[in-house]
Amino acid sequence: MQNEEDATQPPLHSAFCILTSAFPRSHRLSGKLLFSAVYDAKVKTTRGPLAAYSLPNQLGHPRLGISMSRHVGIAPRRNRIKRLLRESFRLHKYDLPVGYDLVIVVRPHVPLALGEYQKIFAHLLGHSHSAWQRRIAPL
Repeated sequence: MQNEEDATQPPLHSAFCILTSAFPRSHRLSGKLLFSAVYDAKVKTTRGPLAAYSLPNQLGHPRLGISMSRHVGIAPRRNRIKRLLRESFRLHKYDLPVGYDLVIVVRPHVPLALGEYQKIFAHLLGHSHSAWQRRIAPL
């Protein structure tokens, strides 16, 4: 009888799968020193209203930092853009090359749809990765 009850329960790993699509603090880039290290690497790609700076890390997972000035708009607009960028990062987390620190710099623009940010984000990540591959590749 107990085995039949266990069969109706979802497997334990399903909760783990849900948690892995979260955006934990360990995947956030914060602090002036970390941001300046990424900026100092001087690998920049731009697309539309976003610019991405990147730097490989040894953590085994990507980290995201967002830089946005007040010129982008009032606080609710800036917050919406940040939420959409974090969601794009979260959705692309497993498609990313392992181990990059990314700083996304946002230029003034009207907030786009999530799908547009995902396209821009994928383009920026692809170009950042290829730029690092060219830089690291032996001559």
